[in-house]
Amino acid sequence: MTHCILVGAPVDEGQRRAGCLMGPAAYRVAGLARTLAELGHTVEDRGDVAPTHTRDQTCANPAVHHLPEVIAWTEALSAAASAAMPDGLPIFLGGDHSLSLGTVSGVAAHAKAAGRPLFVIWLDAHSDFHSVRTTTSGNLHGTPMAYAAGRAGFEPFPPFPAPVPGENICMFGIRSVDPAEHASLEETEITVNDMRVLDELGIAAPLRAFLDRVRAQNGLLHVSLDVDFLDPSIAPAVGTTVPGGATFREAHLVCELLHESRLVTSLDLVELNPFLDERGRTAKLMVDLVGSLMGRKVFDRPTRSF
Repeated sequence: MTHCILVGAPVDEGQRRAGCLMGPAAYRVAGLARTLAELGHTVEDRGDVAPTHTRDQTCANPAVHHLPEVIAWTEALSAAASAAMPDGLPIFLGGDHSLSLGTVSGVAAHAKAAGRPLFVIWLDAHSDFHSVRTTTSGNLHGTPMAYAAGRAGFEPFPPFPAPVPGENICMFGIRSVDPAEHASLEETEITVNDMRVLDELGIAAPLRAFLDRVRAQNGLLHVSLDVDFLDPSIAPAVGTTVPGGATFREAHLVCELLHESRLVTSLDLVELNPFLDERGRTAKLMVDLVGSLMGRKVFDRPTRSF
């Protein structure tokens, strides 16, 4: 049994298509708390985080928008994450992916205080490896992984508490990376399992290889699940659809393997835009995936020996 802590993060300022701020409510309506309770877990809903203030913040990149607001969200979510981590498994209900600027920061601060390494699995169509300095769209939901990895170009933001080493980051399902991000990723030890890798090797082997590294180092594991990790044919409620994503079964297999690893210590659910959904199908699918990640099975199998 796990104590699951729901933390709403109605962040909408990291991109330009309004609607992600409705995500936390959609997860609650879709029965996330009930799903977790039916699996035997305890559930605590701490409500939605709200930034208390914004400060005048500027940067040299004229494309960047809503910088003060995103910084305020980062500070508030970092505090909420670091407060929740000692009490259970926090599940952050987004909100666009800029929320991870704060959630990963707070989780990293906790890992540092606990003396354990932090690992991150980034389930996403995009690498989100721009900095405030390099983004051409100005959308800060495309920056959190670079921030977590300690890349330069984040001067307006609070210093990241403990940058995550590249070898501790696994990007999974990637299929949209622009040239600047590609060049930056080439300089790192980040594992990039794009869709070609998954087509050639399948889901299980690359994921288990990364999980083995987490286990060997007694690491904390943060999972960030973006709706656009999924193929838009099954998950239309996202403003950044990219064809060729994970199928229904592939996504459930990822979550089932994560559950069997017993390594996950925190979770982001991001980029759900209920305004773009079809009768709640994407919200329901995401809740079902959380069910698989937290132990729902069709048929019990012996736990794999590691």
